[in-house]
Amino acid sequence: MMDIENASACPKAAQDDEQDVLLLRRKLDLLLRTGKLLIENAADTNRVMRNMKRVAAYLGLPEDKLHIEASYTMLLVNVSDEAHSYSKFQKCGNHAVNMTVLTAVSKLSWRAIENDYSLDQYEAELVRIATKPRNYRPMIVAVGAAFACGGFCKLFGGDWMAFLFASICAFAGYWTRQKCNHFGINPYMSIAIAAFVATCLAYASTMSGLSQTPYHPLLACALFVVPGVPLINFVDDLIDNYLQVGLVRATNVMVTMGAMAFGIFGAIKALSIQEINIDKKFSELSMVPHDTYLAYALAAAISAVGFSMIFNIQRRLLWVVAIGGMIAVCTRNFVNFELGYGPVIGSFMGAFVVSLIAVKAVHIFHVPNHVLTIPSVIPMIPGVLMYRSLFAFINMTGVVGEVTAAVYNGINSAMIILVISIGVAFPNIMVRRFIAKDRQRFLNEELERRRQRGKFIEW
Repeated sequence: MMDIENASACPKAAQDDEQDVLLLRRKLDLLLRTGKLLIENAADTNRVMRNMKRVAAYLGLPEDKLHIEASYTMLLVNVSDEAHSYSKFQKCGNHAVNMTVLTAVSKLSWRAIENDYSLDQYEAELVRIATKPRNYRPMIVAVGAAFACGGFCKLFGGDWMAFLFASICAFAGYWTRQKCNHFGINPYMSIAIAAFVATCLAYASTMSGLSQTPYHPLLACALFVVPGVPLINFVDDLIDNYLQVGLVRATNVMVTMGAMAFGIFGAIKALSIQEINIDKKFSELSMVPHDTYLAYALAAAISAVGFSMIFNIQRRLLWVVAIGGMIAVCTRNFVNFELGYGPVIGSFMGAFVVSLIAVKAVHIFHVPNHVLTIPSVIPMIPGVLMYRSLFAFINMTGVVGEVTAAVYNGINSAMIILVISIGVAFPNIMVRRFIAKDRQRFLNEELERRRQRGKFIEW
């Protein structure tokens, strides 16, 4: 009789174990899908890890048994104890920038805990976030990218007619890139083609005679491809000791910039039949502001809003980012020219001040720090120095001093871009260390309330 009872009990125990394993696999799948959404929409690695650990706490996966490995193209999650070990992989391939997704996932991770979401509810929210249309139609984004480059043109010293020409050329280039992506062309080749088209049109605009600064559109027309978010994330990851992911992001930035340079190089060589020394024209451009602070503030706001559309930031935040761009550029100009500390220190202070303000502003607007800071500092990109270096390398003829000038401008532009990234990352990272304990305490309190409600089941 005992044997019969044991025999009847074993299938039930086996069935219970199988159900537990299926439930665990589903939890791991939801956790990986959360991480995939973050990685593919340009979250820095620290944010990916923080959000995934929070979601794991909601799912009842104990932190001491959970192991997460994040890279640029792959996520690995393992849950193990003394007797069992379960692992699951997730491929991450479709990288873009969508800051609305980052905000939505962060809010979902807290809301799921506070409102006792079931797994079905959480999965439905994930699907909704992943499939939600972007905030701006492609044509509106192209217009935003166009005016962003026009704002750059004005910041580089162009007049308002040059602003218009740069905007038109950038619109054509951005639209070309969208069509190339639509037809499945390699993304880096799409960047090169877009830069080629924009530069050719900008060169044609120099012959109109309508602008007093006809060559400035050449400097700004292709800057819609500047990889601002990967650049900031690369510095963030290195500072946070995620070296492998940071180096991959840095490589992506270099390849993107190389593709843009290749397109510009192709355009210049294709138009070299014209007897005009373009690199000499660029070397003669003044780096000293000749316009009012109000004009530069307006141009910075236009550029910041344009890039916000490219990054798919919520409409309600456009005015916030516009003010951030004004603060960044005016602070840079004041430190650089009024105080005389130079463009490197000026750019660092512009980025630092905006990031410091954003530390408080994120609690007011309930968004991640980078949603406010990155579009705000993009208008400080040193386009004049970048193009001087590029054209110096393109047009080398063996004259003494050419390499020195090219390297000098290249190093200066790289230094400015680096200090912008550090200025954005530093306050956020420092403050994050101070508030991490408060967030963990709040999370533990929410989990304890959930246990008391009988809604928390640990694996």
